[in-house]
Amino acid sequence: MALVQDQTGLVSTAISGEIRRCELRMKELESEVRELRSALVCSFNQLLDLRDLNTGVHSTRLAEWGLRVARDLGVVESSMYDLEMGALLHDIGKIGVPDQILNKPGRLTPEEFEFVKRHPEFGWTVIRKLPGLEQTSLYVLHHHENFDGTGYPARLKGSEIPIGSRIISVIDAFDAMVSSRPYRKGLPLAEALRRLNEASGTQFDPSVIHSFVPIAESEMPSVLEAVGVTESAAF
Repeated sequence: MALVQDQTGLVSTAISGEIRRCELRMKELESEVRELRSALVCSFNQLLDLRDLNTGVHSTRLAEWGLRVARDLGVVESSMYDLEMGALLHDIGKIGVPDQILNKPGRLTPEEFEFVKRHPEFGWTVIRKLPGLEQTSLYVLHHHENFDGTGYPARLKGSEIPIGSRIISVIDAFDAMVSSRPYRKGLPLAEALRRLNEASGTQFDPSVIHSFVPIAESEMPSVLEAVGVTESAAF
């Protein structure tokens, strides 16, 4: 009887050891997948930056601001990674937009604008194939939806729009407004903020506006330097 008990104990110990080894290996594999996924995101962002030199820095700012707004709004921590990745990759679909449209110095024709409006769908098509970025792909797909349901591509309204998309929408629009481009100068801070507040409840989620405006106001000197607008021109 004692021999049987000893053998049972040895088997149990061996099984427990094997389970621990499997758990450790699973953690290692999960870590490797996360690292690979992050490397792919960085590579995508750098690839887009090759087409538009403003995009990489722009996306990095969006990721930082987006996380701060999300935490202020009480977004669950488990959603932060998807939000960060969504901010970094929100414009990845522009790779599918021809250079003559993407870099056109003048106003787009209605047909050209309709093509540009497809970039969230292009981005979603690419990102949704990556394991673990399914929610990120939805943030990318819907970052041009409007709070009142007049946006694209799905004309979602209010809380139908993923919170990550609502956050990216606000900070993306603001950063685009204050940033200088070869064909135009960035808007002054006061005018950019006025436009944000004016579109609160129509284009933008009012709660996101309320959270983001203080960040924009407090950090404008460093942001303006990064986007190529003098502080004197902004005020």
